[in-house]
Amino acid sequence: MCGRYYVDDDTAEEIEKVIRLVDAKVNGKLPVMEHIHKGDVRPSEIAPVLLKKGNILTLCNERWGFPGKVGKTLVINARSETVNEKPMFSDSVAHRRIAIPAAGFYEWNKDKKKYTFQRKDKPLLWMAGFYNRFGEEDRFVILTTGANVSMEPVHDRMPLILEEDELIPWIMEDGSCSKILKKTPCQLNRSTEYEQLSLF
Repeated sequence: MCGRYYVDDDTAEEIEKVIRLVDAKVNGKLPVMEHIHKGDVRPSEIAPVLLKKGNILTLCNERWGFPGKVGKTLVINARSETVNEKPMFSDSVAHRRIAIPAAGFYEWNKDKKKYTFQRKDKPLLWMAGFYNRFGEEDRFVILTTGANVSMEPVHDRMPLILEEDELIPWIMEDGSCSKILKKTPCQLNRSTEYEQLSLF
């Protein structure tokens, strides 16, 4: 699963660079970009997402989490394996796919120890997701998949991470959706705020 992630100053610059390069491949125009939220992002908060408006890629700020059916619960994640079968998600994943940029994300193991996950090869990762309109605002959900080797020691789920060359197919091309939903994410660096020392 994914319950918190973050965007820092360096990542904000990288987001703009990647988006301009990706969008130039679509139509040669500069994308529209709103102010990029920086810092930790928690459920119900506003965060930047990359989406399609017409034939233009746009970086917009949207709220994380679909309203749940019971009380005040929020739905923040959807399983990639079953997303097409869920009435709450199926239309959104078919027509309103997005990519969510982050410097990294956090996960806690069963002992409540916090880990940070980042890409090994780049300062920026893109999580697959989708959005829908609720009232006067758009809200988004992050897709998750089974944990890869780098994630398994901490949790059995992880965000569905996109490569840069998958951004256009995921957001713009409906025919690429099924294949990407089945992919295994790249290996990640895992770290903690403190490292336990062993005497032996």
